[in-house]
Amino acid sequence: MGRRIAQDKKFISDLSIIDIAEEGKGVAKQDNLVYFIERAVPGDVVDVELMRKKKSFVEGRVTAIKQASEYRVDPFCSHFGVCGGCKWQHMTYDAQLKFKEQYVGNALSRIGKVDVSDMEPILASEQTSYYRNKLEYTFSNKRWLTDLDDVQPGDSMDALGFHVPGRFDKILTVDHCYLQQDPSNDLRNSIFEFAKANEISFYDLKQHEGALRNLIIRTSSTGELMVIVVFAYPEEEQVDLLMKFIQDKFPSITSLQYIINQKRNDTIFDQDIEVFSGRDFIYEEMEGLKFKVGPKSFYQTNSRQAYELYKITREFADLQGDELVYDLYTGAGTIANFVAKTAREVVGVEYVPTAIEDAKVNSQINGIVNTKFFAGDMKDVLTSDFVKEHGKPDVVITDPPRAGMHADVVERILEMESEKVVYVSCNAATQARDLEMLQSKYEVSRIKPVDMFPHTQHVENVVLLKLRK
Repeated sequence: MGRRIAQDKKFISDLSIIDIAEEGKGVAKQDNLVYFIERAVPGDVVDVELMRKKKSFVEGRVTAIKQASEYRVDPFCSHFGVCGGCKWQHMTYDAQLKFKEQYVGNALSRIGKVDVSDMEPILASEQTSYYRNKLEYTFSNKRWLTDLDDVQPGDSMDALGFHVPGRFDKILTVDHCYLQQDPSNDLRNSIFEFAKANEISFYDLKQHEGALRNLIIRTSSTGELMVIVVFAYPEEEQVDLLMKFIQDKFPSITSLQYIINQKRNDTIFDQDIEVFSGRDFIYEEMEGLKFKVGPKSFYQTNSRQAYELYKITREFADLQGDELVYDLYTGAGTIANFVAKTAREVVGVEYVPTAIEDAKVNSQINGIVNTKFFAGDMKDVLTSDFVKEHGKPDVVITDPPRAGMHADVVERILEMESEKVVYVSCNAATQARDLEMLQSKYEVSRIKPVDMFPHTQHVENVVLLKLRK
């Protein structure tokens, strides 16, 4: 909680916005304080109402734009500012790329002490809308009301959409989302209207009661479509009623499934999944390789840009065909299988056992025989005995989660002394932390940011490290 701001100090005029923070807030500096301003863009001059004051920074919101930044554009989505997604859509795409590239460079130089003077330009996403292949929506009987809502006594408070930032129990009903291609919006809206018309109850996130809980939609570059409806406490025949409606109205669905989840959380990884019609998976495809994607599978959510990311990873690895490659944090083995044809052998390690099973299947369906996959915590699996058994890798590819690599894993990479390490990261700050340690034996050779998620602050970054001679 921040301190209360005195009424006579609650408003500031003509504040110049000089940068943008990760969460999409504009940044200003004045009187030794940093200001984080909602919906402000670098280059704006704005009047601001201050909302919260902490020790070293203040949060506020724009009350008037005195001078609009050259980077400012009108948001394209009617839910901008309420929905927690696409927080940068009030900036031009070129500006988004500029600030993402700047963020990566600052993190690597400041935290990792990396020379970024030769950093390569960020790779833009060809698609800036409808680029996600997976979305998850939440049903709720507690709709979030905006200033535009005219609610009368007795009106329905049911919602199907996204969580409002900072409120686990409030859901914003989404009319049109620009993140996923057709028929995603039609599916969501049709299911919403059918459920209301047939009085199928929506989940109460506080009381843990109600029939409908979540809706997951997965599309693929092959044109296949997966729909998963998550129920909590449905009444008799409600499951068949809704699932039959979806099947009849959307005959193009490849995989139609449902789950009965009565836990206190939304995760489905420990849940039984029932197939209502079609297959229990869909296929993704990349450069002639097929990848089997199930309800619990991990797959990069921007399919087209994932291909570009993996091509850069392969280019940085520069495999000649006789190398042993370790693919750490391999997930469903997408990178491992993607580079396998140019390697002697690829050894993949991943924490999630079901992902490793997917990785093995993906090798099998593509006739790839030079991969091996192992499940377990990376710091526990990647031991000196593991390296002795499977061989010292010539190249290490690592793509850890946002937290980066455990210090023990970094130490093992340093001990292995592979000729090259290709480090793929979704968090430049933790990547920079790890790079600082790796530079005791490695030098950074190439850096290439990749924009996977337009209109958000998120950015991937690929770094090539070469063993010092």
